[in-house]
Amino acid sequence: MRTCALLMMAIVVSLTSSALAQHGPDSDAARKVVTRVAPSYPELAKRMHIEGSVKIEAMVRPNGTVRTTRVIGGNPVLVEAASVAVSKWKFEPAANETAEVVQLTFVAQ
Repeated sequence: MRTCALLMMAIVVSLTSSALAQHGPDSDAARKVVTRVAPSYPELAKRMHIEGSVKIEAMVRPNGTVRTTRVIGGNPVLVEAASVAVSKWKFEPAANETAEVVQLTFVAQ
């Protein structure tokens, strides 16, 4: 249990959001993440000691909730967990829907 908790902490700490995002014409900075949900480390990845990063594009509604996610790249064993987690994130409100690119890093322990 403690190892799992430490693993989750490492994942949360390693989550980063990228400034590479598509915005409306009057915006030049990525929307800030208000609430992050850490991904569940897949059992197969644990057994195989798989680590890596997954890049996800999240279509974020004006109210900050994630409408859809699209995997841009990453290890196929990790992409589902990353996509599910990002779909639960909450971003700061904005005038328009935006596409935010985020990168999640999985570290085995």
